[in-house]
Order: sequence, then structure tokens, then C-alpha cells
Amino acid sequence: MKLIFAGTPEFAAAALRALIAAGHEIPLVLTQPDRPAGRGMKLKPSPVKEVALAHGLRVEQPEKLRGNLEAQQMLRDVGADLMVVAAYGLILPQDVLDIPARGCLNIHASLLPRWRGAAPIQRAILAGDHETGITIMQMDVGLDTGDMLSIHPLAIADDETAATLHDKLAACGAQAIVETLGRLDEVVPQQQPEDGVTYAQKLSKAEAEIDWTLPAADVARAIRAYNPAPGAFTSLNGEPLKLWMASAEAGQAEPGVVVA
Repeated sequence: MKLIFAGTPEFAAAALRALIAAGHEIPLVLTQPDRPAGRGMKLKPSPVKEVALAHGLRVEQPEKLRGNLEAQQMLRDVGADLMVVAAYGLILPQDVLDIPARGCLNIHASLLPRWRGAAPIQRAILAGDHETGITIMQMDVGLDTGDMLSIHPLAIADDETAATLHDKLAACGAQAIVETLGRLDEVVPQQQPEDGVTYAQKLSKAEAEIDWTLPAADVARAIRAYNPAPGAFTSLNGEPLKLWMASAEAGQAEPGVVVA
């Protein structure tokens, strides 16, 4: 199948590697422009760009697609059957969704309609969910509202961090998109149920400051959910302190009281 692939972080790079290995023709890869990173703030390519260039694929990095007639014409010229999107970070307007012959599929890191939006991995841990997964979805102009083509559940371990869950979901998503494309002609799209909709708001650094008046279980989940980014933090004797791992244990005390 002739695909355009659009994505940016390692979650998307895992899917791109899987699609390449599966033998799909990928004449064009879209990813976000290189961003400053590291102590020297040098421009760094995205993981998707690194994978694409390593396999000799064409890479384009438009700042936006909405209203970008040049970029939209570039997509039309490819003549793709389908666009696969994974954590791309840019909005796809209807004009772009209509370009591929069979539309655009999204690899979303939750069991929709739960945790639509930007941070489904972290929000699932924060909420104490015991299960999440991957949904392969036919994209529309809504926020993760399109019809579902396949769902792939994944358990959340008691000691799960956002980092470990990300890696599991990246592997799950890579396998899921290859499997779904392999039986695309047989798949019957299903509308998302109206019940159970939740939104995974984008993370902020401010919310990662630990509130020690919360119950221990909530504090432990927050520390694990914000690992590695934005990183849970507090202060100790006036100095900043980062917190990377925590677990809640049974005890009797008011929230915020140090018992040991």
C-alpha cells in the first residue's frame, strides 16, 4: 500500500519502522521542524526524521498544513492510498484529510472514547486506570472523534511510569497499525460510543508540583505519571527536588504528614 506517514516522537518512529519492515511503499514522511534541544540548544531532528532518513525516505517538515496550499499540493502529487498519523502534533484540516484516496488513519494511545486529546498516557496513570491500549481510528476534523477500526487493550502495571507505558504502547501501536492495514478491506468502522468520553488535557509544568495534602496513592500516581516529563517536583529546605518513582503503602496519618 502506498502511504504518507506523519509523526514526530519515538511513539511514531516505532510505527514507521514497523510499516517499513512490513513492506509498505512510503514515498513521503511528514514530521515537525527540527527543534532546539540539549544544553547547547542545537537543532535536533525528530525520531521520525531520523528513521526516515536512515531508510532513504523523503522527509518534509511544514510548519503547518492548515491554509498551506503548497504543502497540500505536495500531498496530492504523491497520490497516496492512505495517510498514517501518529503523534504528529499538527492539526489536519478537512482539505488534507480528503487528499489520500482512503483517508487518514490515526494511531491513538488510549481506548477511545476515553482520553481523547494530547496526553492520554499520563492521564490514564493519574486517574488510576488499570487498562489502556491503542485505537486505530479513521480521522475526522474532531478531536479524536473518528470511527474506530480496531482496538488493542493493554494492562497498566501498578508501578507503571509514563516512560514505561509509552514504550509498551509504542510497540503495541506499531503492531496494531500493521495488522489493521493488512485486513483493511475487511474492517467495518465502528462509531465511538457517546458514553465514557474523557479528555486528556496537555500537561503543564505547574501541575507537576506535588500537592502533599493529597492521599498517598494520588501522590504516587502523579510522580509516576510525570516521569519523564514534565517531571514531578517539590522543594526540600528551600531547594528544588525532582521525584521519579513512588509507591503508596498502607498507614494511618493525615495527608501531608511524614510518618517515617
